[in-house]
Amino acid sequence: MAKQIKITLVRSVAGTLPVQRKTVKVLGLGKINSYVVRDDNPVNRGMVRTVEHLVKVEEI
Repeated sequence: MAKQIKITLVRSVAGTLPVQRKTVKVLGLGKINSYVVRDDNPVNRGMVRTVEHLVKVEEI
């Protein structure tokens, strides 16, 4: 089984760049404190790196 990460949105996307807003939406996050569980792979890690100041990441 692949490792997984829990991604939680902890800051608002208001005032961020459009590409960062789209990344948050593609990750499946909407409101503050919403979270998703994703596989830990380079694609998801790259998206998290784009919005690292808005999210909290935990390994499961």
